[in-house]
Amino acid sequence: MAGQADFHFWGRLSKLVAGAADATGIAYRFRGSPAVKDSIEALGLPHTEVDIILVAGRAVGFDYRLQADDRVEVFPFRGEVAQGGDVHLSPPLPDKPIFILDVHLGKLTRRLRMLGFDCRYRNDYSDTQIIELAQAEDLIILTRDRGLLKHARVQQGYLIDSDQVDEQVLEVLDRYQLGKKIHPLYRCPCCNGLLKSVTKEEIIHRLLPKTAQYYQNFRQCRSCRQVYWQGSHYLKIERWIRELVAAAER
Repeated sequence: MAGQADFHFWGRLSKLVAGAADATGIAYRFRGSPAVKDSIEALGLPHTEVDIILVAGRAVGFDYRLQADDRVEVFPFRGEVAQGGDVHLSPPLPDKPIFILDVHLGKLTRRLRMLGFDCRYRNDYSDTQIIELAQAEDLIILTRDRGLLKHARVQQGYLIDSDQVDEQVLEVLDRYQLGKKIHPLYRCPCCNGLLKSVTKEEIIHRLLPKTAQYYQNFRQCRSCRQVYWQGSHYLKIERWIRELVAAAER
């Protein structure tokens, strides 16, 4: 038996719905009584992007079965809902999120690590490995691949919208409310290891003569042993972080 439901996507979801010229009103035709989760994903939106679903003003879960002439409203995390939005489908924000990023987000990985966030990344991860690790270790998947987030085993994830790395960073800071949790020079951007303070004498054999002459404070990765100091590159990072925080607050 055929039916039709009217879908309305709000907030950032309106531009994420694939092929929708106007996501504030989409006529969705279906047969039988499909789950609303399957219908939303058929329209191009991964379930990880959805926080609240209202049908005729009443909050429902992903297992709700569509009926003919349903009016379905779909809201993102922190979306503004006038009433009926007491069933939140997004997991609560973790106090210390741990991310796993797909192979196309290497630059974003480094930037987030520079801000002190725990990010798992390898340039040879398969989608299956990402899903298995995320499930086993309670990791949040960051990706631009809708198909990856549509997998039924994925519980937490975020679809990165922008293709510009600084905008991607702002997206993640906003979605997971991380603006006040930035901790520079805490993690190694190369390997994700934790940094520790070291004396110049411990690592002087690894320094160029001018570096050893002009700098006194050093940190070293506990894992890969990379050495860091507050040179001109660090000043650029400090400026980038200040600008990033200001943009996040706006």
